[in-house]
Amino acid sequence: MKCELISVGTELLVGDTLNTNVQYLSRELSLLGIRVYFHTTVGDNPNRLEEAVRIAFNRSDLIITTGGLGPTQDDLTKEVIAKLFKRELIQDEKTKEDLLQYFANREFTMTPNNLKQTFIPETAEILFNPCGTAPGILLKEQGRVIIMLPGPPREMTRVFEDAVLPLLKQDNQQLVISRYYNLSDIGESAAEDRLLDLIDAQVNPTIATYAKMGEVLVRITANGRDENEVNTLLDHYQEIMLSRFKENIFSFSKESLQETVCKLLLEKKISVATAESCTGGLIASQLTEYPGISMVFGTGLVTYSNEAKINLLGVKKETLDTYGAVSAETAREMCENLQKISQSMLSVSVTGIAGPEGGSEKKPVGLVYIGVCFNELTVVYHYHFNGERKVVQQKTANKVFHLIRKTIVDKSK
Repeated sequence: MKCELISVGTELLVGDTLNTNVQYLSRELSLLGIRVYFHTTVGDNPNRLEEAVRIAFNRSDLIITTGGLGPTQDDLTKEVIAKLFKRELIQDEKTKEDLLQYFANREFTMTPNNLKQTFIPETAEILFNPCGTAPGILLKEQGRVIIMLPGPPREMTRVFEDAVLPLLKQDNQQLVISRYYNLSDIGESAAEDRLLDLIDAQVNPTIATYAKMGEVLVRITANGRDENEVNTLLDHYQEIMLSRFKENIFSFSKESLQETVCKLLLEKKISVATAESCTGGLIASQLTEYPGISMVFGTGLVTYSNEAKINLLGVKKETLDTYGAVSAETAREMCENLQKISQSMLSVSVTGIAGPEGGSEKKPVGLVYIGVCFNELTVVYHYHFNGERKVVQQKTANKVFHLIRKTIVDKSK
């Protein structure tokens, strides 16, 4: 099945909005064995949109549009498509009821233009949107399928996962199964190098790597008609992954390192505290993104100045005068004193030079010390991260999460 994605919105063309929808949809469709051949982006212009849909209709079996389903005058996707295929727009009473209830629940006054969203091309199927006011729409025409999804990523994702994905799986006769291996403390190029022999010879399964700062996600996908045969193929590759990346694999899913660590802390009931200097609270912020983390995380201190390190953490003035704020000695005192103050089982400290200024020959920009204290044993790690200020801060935070997990796992062996 050939698929084309059409993104509608002038804000995408001029660069005001990053188009994350095509990345998400392309990835999800590829997991189903549906090949996305074209990405098209078109502004809020009816003539150009009609041309884009006409071209896609002549070369693709499945067309998915995102955007242009809202209440304003420049939201024209369904109007253009209905006109192109000579379908009348008819008001759907159930959609109207849902829309009125949506505004009533939020105690908002609904403006009349919102009713525009309740008109659907005749014979089309409505795809319920639980996160917004514009429903998705599925239209079949001459053996082809046109799916219109709302533009906001949160809404688009929910409509796709709840309504579109089950339909596509039902129509897809080929069984496609993927397994995920999320790695930390290794770069994408290094991970790919260890897999190069498999990547060069890949047919079925196929291997893909996806990198973001501090993590590499490896997806191995196999297809076939027999579930046991597909899983046998994947089992063989899992053995290879475990033998080559045993120390790096932190999850067998798309779950992030931060999510994995928070879940581990909660499962093991290990309380944690943080003392941050160069990261300015970034680690604490990422911990608190996880629901329920208050069960194990109670103390997060930002001790950016020497005075704060002395007054809040009890770091000795002599230590700072002798070794400096960015030193293994200071990181150790920050970490050990934090554990006494917070009464946490595990404490971490970070101190470093994020830049772009403040470095020296002996202590360059990117120099970071991380202290980890667990069960009265303290280890201080020394790193030198490259990149601009925010990059150094994020790399430091990623490394902290990696070290928390490693410390807990190693102690459990």
